[in-house]
Amino acid sequence: MLSSIFRLKIQQIESSCLFELSWGKGQQLTATLPYPVNLEQSYQQWQKAYLNFYRTALRGRVVATGKITPTPEEWRRQLVQAEAQLLFEFDSWLRSPELYEIRNEITQAAQNSTHNKANINNCYINLFITCNSLSLERLPWETWELSKQLGSLATIRIARTPTNIKKAANTAINNKKHSKVRIIAILGDNTGLNFQEDLLALDSLKHIAEIELVGWQPQQTAAEVKQQICQALEDEKGWDILFFAGHSNETAITGGELAVAPKVAISLSEITPQLQKAQKLGLKFALFNSCNGLSLANALISLGLSQVAIMREPIHNQVAQVFLIQFLGELAKYQDVHDALMATCSYLKQKHNLTYPSASLIPSLFCHPEAQLFRLKPWGWQQQIKQWFPTRLEAIAITTLAAISLLSPVHDVLLDTRLLIQSIYRDVTNQIPPVTTPPVLLVEIDEASINKAGISDPHPMDRKYLAQIVDRITVLDAPVVAIDYLFDRQQPANDPILAQSIENAVEQNNTWFIFAAIKNNQSRETGVNPNTGIADPNWSLQGYTNTLPQYLKLPPSRDCDSSCPFTYLIAIAYTLHQESSLANFPQAKLNNQEDFRTQIVNHFYQTDSPNLAFLQQASSDPLANFAQNFNRVWLRPINDFSLPPDVVYDRLPTWQLLKQNEPTTNYRINQQIIIIAPGGYRQAGITPGSDNFSAPLAVVYWRERFGLIVPNPYKLTGSEANAYMIHHLLTQRLVIPIPDLWAIALIAILGKGLTLMLRTKTEYPQRKQLLLGLITIPVILALLELQLYITAEILLPWFFPSVTFLFYIWSSFNKPKTS
Repeated sequence: MLSSIFRLKIQQIESSCLFELSWGKGQQLTATLPYPVNLEQSYQQWQKAYLNFYRTALRGRVVATGKITPTPEEWRRQLVQAEAQLLFEFDSWLRSPELYEIRNEITQAAQNSTHNKANINNCYINLFITCNSLSLERLPWETWELSKQLGSLATIRIARTPTNIKKAANTAINNKKHSKVRIIAILGDNTGLNFQEDLLALDSLKHIAEIELVGWQPQQTAAEVKQQICQALEDEKGWDILFFAGHSNETAITGGELAVAPKVAISLSEITPQLQKAQKLGLKFALFNSCNGLSLANALISLGLSQVAIMREPIHNQVAQVFLIQFLGELAKYQDVHDALMATCSYLKQKHNLTYPSASLIPSLFCHPEAQLFRLKPWGWQQQIKQWFPTRLEAIAITTLAAISLLSPVHDVLLDTRLLIQSIYRDVTNQIPPVTTPPVLLVEIDEASINKAGISDPHPMDRKYLAQIVDRITVLDAPVVAIDYLFDRQQPANDPILAQSIENAVEQNNTWFIFAAIKNNQSRETGVNPNTGIADPNWSLQGYTNTLPQYLKLPPSRDCDSSCPFTYLIAIAYTLHQESSLANFPQAKLNNQEDFRTQIVNHFYQTDSPNLAFLQQASSDPLANFAQNFNRVWLRPINDFSLPPDVVYDRLPTWQLLKQNEPTTNYRINQQIIIIAPGGYRQAGITPGSDNFSAPLAVVYWRERFGLIVPNPYKLTGSEANAYMIHHLLTQRLVIPIPDLWAIALIAILGKGLTLMLRTKTEYPQRKQLLLGLITIPVILALLELQLYITAEILLPWFFPSVTFLFYIWSSFNKPKTS
């Protein structure tokens, strides 16, 4: 919905009228023209004919105008003629050449709205008219036909505003203690009137409104009925609508008066304090289905009420009832009060003009120019649910954030940054685990080792050189040795040498060897080529290594027979070695006749030991397995790079291992898992360079923080990532990341609830203070999440949930006005 606002002030100065039109950012036009005597005479003739026709059962006090001799039909005919004459004179005056620029500016704005905003359902031009004299106020300004040629999309709505407005528009929202709209209906003096139809009309709103009737009872005194009205207005639950039915009249000073009982009237000035309190508690709209309400409307808008609907002239009881039934029916369609009043006047003119001539000219809507138009809101469990539905802006924002969060590059950057911050937090809060002997020793073939060994082409790696490394490790009695090289192709000259070295280690030390493999799309592993003779599945193990360096790879529940992650298998082997004293402990023997991995896995799952329980229960989440089909890594444990590398693994270059006079006493090789792996040389990997990854920012931070010397501080080898995985499995530390998408959905629900809650804040300063306080919540949550990461091993996303939360804060604070 698009709306533009114009303000037209008409001042009567003796026999002339000054028109002042203002709009936009200070634009204005003025025009002066005579106030025609014919118009004033036409109004007086029309008023006389109107009162003569509706002389009985009026909701006001009318002085008799003399003897009535004509028949009712004659009075109707005179009224119709007088109305036509009045509208003709009024229209002629408003079509004066002096007003051309004013008319043109308004109609041009309406035309521009329809052309430029063709995709908008309704274009409104709101014209607020202010008159400085009672004679001008009584004219039917609502009949000014400015929009005849504008087409169906543009509507010029004419409302009235008082000359003086002392209070700002009321921004209170009355839903503190209730959700239904609350209506206080004051039934005044019913002398000569019948409120039965009024009550039935009000009763039609009971499904969406809570209605309380206040009115005079025969046994009440004047003071008691006034006190009852005052107490009702001050109800702490607040009101949304004030309705009055009965007799009323204009007064010059007291803002009008209401007949609340026979021969008992209360002026608006008497109940001003109660009305002001009702406004603070949410009162927005007043409807006076009574006579002569101009002074009532002017006084209430001046006090800050949003809108007041009144009858400018005396109104017949039956007309008032027809009006009320139709008007409340329009409100029940959830139209705003302006559209509802316009639709009701149109209904009176089209459907009841023969029965009630001129009735459509009497109602008027007075508005505070800065107030939002009041409308009823749906009520019921469906509406309670519906209010939680996202608005168009919310849907666009949440969908956009969710879509961005699913982008892998974005997710990787956020995870990398989060782990850097987590590392700094660990460092600052001194929550770094004490340095002991790490469980893993990386025996790395780096560039220096390759150069010292005189290897010209390390892709594939010279297996004779690998045999030398195995021989050296055999001497040092390493219990578990993993080789992170793929032996899927033959090296006829060197394969027997490496095979002999491995068999010697198995035979002499019962060393368990775990070889790297690759898992294909059919979930089959490709590892050691049997034709190489390097290893035999009856006395060696193999596990697949294809996984992302940021995440641990876990097998499905108790399923490690056909395929098993490389690092998980290493952790099993090492942990079982700690339980080697148990009965039926598998041995790596060259004469084994059964698949060794099957023996190991069966023994592992069948052994009841506290040391094995964690690994036995560690398996990939079914939801994580399902999400993997869509390239999602939901709920997969991450590599906790917030731990310093020297807590996780030791490094030993192979040139140093093989140099006989170089000490190896700094390493406890017989107590550590040995991983023989590339050490960052350029050609490492199945395809050259594929084993070298960009180092996580957290790892770079620790290397610089502790001065760790590595060949390339900005690279992370696959074996280093594997070492982190093994460390987490052995230390029982699995950090589970909560998906951004889940967090966005949760915060969107909480944010929507927050938006609905903020509507209960009746004062703008209170709402602003609360919103400013809420902005600090993401900072507090960030600190809490950093600690939960360490103590509870949960990675809660921060960036996207915080953006989502702040979006709802912003949308609550910058709620756009609708007309």
